[in-house]
Amino acid sequence: MSNLTDISYVKGVLSKHGFTFSKALGQNFLINPGVCPRMAQLSGASSSVGVVEIGPGAGVLTSELAKVSYKVVAVELDKRLLPVLKETLAEHDNIKVVNADAMKLDLKQLMADEFNGGEAVVCANLPYYITSPVIMRILEERLPIDSLTVMVQKEAADRICAVPGTRESGAISAAVHYYSKPEFLFKVSKGSFLPPPKVDSAVIRLNILKNPPVQVNNEKMFFKTVKAAFSQRRKTLPNSLSSGLSLPKQQVIGVLDTAAIPLNARAEEMTMEQFACLSNVLSEKLS
Repeated sequence: MSNLTDISYVKGVLSKHGFTFSKALGQNFLINPGVCPRMAQLSGASSSVGVVEIGPGAGVLTSELAKVSYKVVAVELDKRLLPVLKETLAEHDNIKVVNADAMKLDLKQLMADEFNGGEAVVCANLPYYITSPVIMRILEERLPIDSLTVMVQKEAADRICAVPGTRESGAISAAVHYYSKPEFLFKVSKGSFLPPPKVDSAVIRLNILKNPPVQVNNEKMFFKTVKAAFSQRRKTLPNSLSSGLSLPKQQVIGVLDTAAIPLNARAEEMTMEQFACLSNVLSEKLS
């Protein structure tokens, strides 16, 4: 039986298969024996809920997910890890490893094939460099999932969970709150990884909303407005929107007036309702 909570065992298996960590892929494997069971329990997986795991690494979290879910489909980009996972996960018969790029794979089709329309969640220990792209792809594609539980850099976790309209918020905050209700679960020290990164991490869960919390006439314009507003977050909206949307400043001022938004407001002060109102006015004026 594999002992994935024993760091010497994990190191031994990796060495046996000639595996070396790739900086380009941002590989930091989760090895803390206390973190993985907790993350698996909080992921929403169960005997009736399947899991798609992105980036299983050496399979430490995968093994824990397999204990609580009836089926785990682990998507791993690095083919060098396939023999490693075959060995570390040998005792489980409810895990399927798929060698693919999660940013290119048709996740919706994968879930249809593997879970037959049943309930599912996504769980991942994401490399820092690809945190936002992966989260946004999963949310934008509106996968048939109840939640997305991810391990991310602590700073990213704070930004993602920040409520729009507060100082800590950013474009990712508004985007995530449009699709889900984010929840900060717990902090994870850098020593919980092999090799240890330079910063601490945190586990967050995005509980998927059935409907957005605000009504927008044009989703594309909503996200474009948010992105433009935060493109120069220290500047007031007339300046950041004019630059980000390539519009005359006077026209932007007129739009802000119509939306009843103060001209001295900055992106971090904007609530979801204000962003929705602003984007609706913009889509009407620019159509």
